[in-house]
Amino acid sequence: MNIRDFITGFKNHPVLFVGTGMSLRYLKNSYTWDALLKYISLELTGANEYYYDIKSKYEDEKGFDYPKIATDLETGFNEIIKNDRHGKFKQINDVFYEKMDRGINVSRFKLYIASLLMRYELKEEKQEEIAELKKIRKNIGSVITTNYDTFIEDIFDFKTLIGNEILLSNPYGSIYKIHGSLEEPNKIIITSEDYQEFNERYELIRAQLLSLFIHHPIIFLGYNIGDENIKDILKTIFTYVNPNTTEAEEIRKNFLLVEYEEGFDNLEITQHDIDMKGFSTIRINKIKTDNFIEIYKSLSDLVLPVSAMDIRKVQSIVKEIYAGGDIKVSITEDIDSLSNGQKVLAIGSLKTIKYEFHTISEMMENYFDIIEEANHQLLKLIDKLTVQNSQYFPIFGFKSIQENIESFDKIKQIQLNKIENLLKKTLEIDEYYTSIQSIDENDGIAQYRKENLILHGVLNGNFTLEETEDYLKKFGDKKTTEYRRLLCVYDYKKYSNEESLLLEKASI
Repeated sequence: MNIRDFITGFKNHPVLFVGTGMSLRYLKNSYTWDALLKYISLELTGANEYYYDIKSKYEDEKGFDYPKIATDLETGFNEIIKNDRHGKFKQINDVFYEKMDRGINVSRFKLYIASLLMRYELKEEKQEEIAELKKIRKNIGSVITTNYDTFIEDIFDFKTLIGNEILLSNPYGSIYKIHGSLEEPNKIIITSEDYQEFNERYELIRAQLLSLFIHHPIIFLGYNIGDENIKDILKTIFTYVNPNTTEAEEIRKNFLLVEYEEGFDNLEITQHDIDMKGFSTIRINKIKTDNFIEIYKSLSDLVLPVSAMDIRKVQSIVKEIYAGGDIKVSITEDIDSLSNGQKVLAIGSLKTIKYEFHTISEMMENYFDIIEEANHQLLKLIDKLTVQNSQYFPIFGFKSIQENIESFDKIKQIQLNKIENLLKKTLEIDEYYTSIQSIDENDGIAQYRKENLILHGVLNGNFTLEETEDYLKKFGDKKTTEYRRLLCVYDYKKYSNEESLLLEKASI
């Protein structure tokens, strides 16, 4: 079966299970388990022999036991740099003692791992693929990862959950970091002792994740077919679900392992049997390929009755209801009879309830997320909204994603009129600045004047669109007219083909 046909058959939002292979694919500074430990040992001693001596002690019929290797390396690392307080690893010692002063005991070894992975660089040749990866987040329920780095949460902008936080979590819009994160080095799981503690408390986490495995399609990215993490997941499920039942068969159909093979453009899915000790053979779906772009495009184009974004909003409201407090709750089929503050959760028939989950204001606040996700389904709502002649609205970028906006011509003319007025307003400005930052950080310029200078600079091409985008993304209050005006200027400059005509009209 082709990958697109397989994904089109999903009835629920898929969950991603992400491994080291994803970081290796996209990051310049990423490591396999063996490479990470070897690098640390080399930095510690200046040669590889120290690591090889440790590694040689822990080989069995399955290969090398990396948790045990990490245990020995941690012991040696901590002792060596403790006795060299102001040497090569002075900064790690500084952080260690600063944390100890606050009553926080974190291994120097784990502090160093966190520092290694803190600042990653993306591979230039993978930028197009990363852009397609961002687009799938609108259709992804949640992500589970064994990686320490923050690449996935930076891409998806989901809530990160570590350790016991997983037990009280919202399954939609969450990233479950089951082996810890560099942001909390003390929770990194890498040594034998770490794994022992993890396995002792993993039963509770297992129960939390079990419903995800049973009710959602699971896509493994960054693993190979023999990975123990995959086998652990299958053992978790089929410990509670009889492998010979119809339910078990439906679960198996929802599993997909994406296995990397360099230069292979395959898009066909095959079935693969995994033999697990103590369990019957488990058959799962597998695709072996280097064409991740087509996999991401298939996930991005997936259309489900309710979006993952909708569900996250509903769960947020329901959570507040469960928590109690000053919340009014009414059960009705008539939405007009409800008065529930700013938040309304309406349950009833389609004849009596109309639901538009994004207002004009929300679309402008979420502009860059919508563009990056290419969320064409959401943009169909534009025809249900009313954009007044006095309103700014970034229609050009939205049109580039959703071609079938019936009200485009009307909204476009409103925006062109407003941009023309801004052009005329700023024509008399003869001051020149090389960057938005040089204006924004100049205390000698009044705030209202800064806005006009920035608008003038963007309209006249003095500042790059990349700088303008970065400024807008970091903008404090995205509900202000200042933000909306500049956003629409950026949108017009980047996505409109009307620029030369307007510049000519404004200068007359």
